[in-house]
Amino acid sequence: MVFGGRSEIGVATAARLAEGNRVVLAARRPDDLAGETQTLLSAGATAVDTVAFDADDIASHAALVESLFRDGARVDVAIVAFGILGDAARSETDVAHALQIAHTDYYAQISVMTPLAVALRRQGSGTIIVFSSVAGVRVRRANYVYGSTKAGLDGFASGLADALHGSGVRLLLARPGFVVGAMTRELMASGVEPAPFARTADQVADAVAKAYRKGRGEVWIPGVLRPVFFGMRLLPRAVWRRLPR
Repeated sequence: MVFGGRSEIGVATAARLAEGNRVVLAARRPDDLAGETQTLLSAGATAVDTVAFDADDIASHAALVESLFRDGARVDVAIVAFGILGDAARSETDVAHALQIAHTDYYAQISVMTPLAVALRRQGSGTIIVFSSVAGVRVRRANYVYGSTKAGLDGFASGLADALHGSGVRLLLARPGFVVGAMTRELMASGVEPAPFARTADQVADAVAKAYRKGRGEVWIPGVLRPVFFGMRLLPRAVWRRLPR
C-alpha cells in the first residue's frame, strides 16, 4: 500500500515491488489515479485499489489503516511517501505556512506510521518504507523549516525501527538527496540548481527496492552522501550557514 498515491517516488517504488501483488493507493481524489494505476498494472500488479486519504486529516488515519487490514487482509509493504516541500522563504515569516509544512511532513507522518506499526505488529510481519531526506541530517539555513521536519521524521522513524526489532516487522528508512521531479519542479523553475549527486524518482525507487530486497534498515541515495554528510556534520557553524541550498 502507498500512502501518498500520487507521489512519484512512492508509485515508482511500488512498481518495483508490484509484480504478483495487489496494490492499494491511498490519496486525495482516489478516482483520479488512472495513470498511477496503469503504471502499477503494467509493472505486474494483479490489481490496484484506490482509497481516499487526506494526509492532513489526522483524525481519519487510524480508522483508514484498520480498514486496510480488515477481513484478514495482510500487508507486505506499506510505503509512506506523502509530503510537501513548501516555500522556504515564505515559511520564514508566514507562521501558517511553516506550520502546514510541519503538519504534513512530520505530524501527519507520525499519525500514519503509529497505527501502521500497531497493525503490522499484530500481523507479525511486513515492512514500512519511510522517506526521510539528507535535508534532515544537518538542517541548513536555506530550507530550515522543511529540513527540521525531516530531522524529526528521521529521528521518529529510527526510533520506531528500534522499537519494532524482534516483532517480525521492519522499517526501511530512505535518505535521498535532491530529487529532480514534480516536487522540485517549481524550485528549479525559480532558478535553483539541483544539488550535487541529484537523482530522479526512478533512481531513488531502484535504490529503495534493492535495499528492501536485501533486508536493509536504511539506504542513502546515492550512497556517496553518507560519508559526505558525515563530513558536513563537522563543518564549523559559520561555514555551514553560508552553504547554498
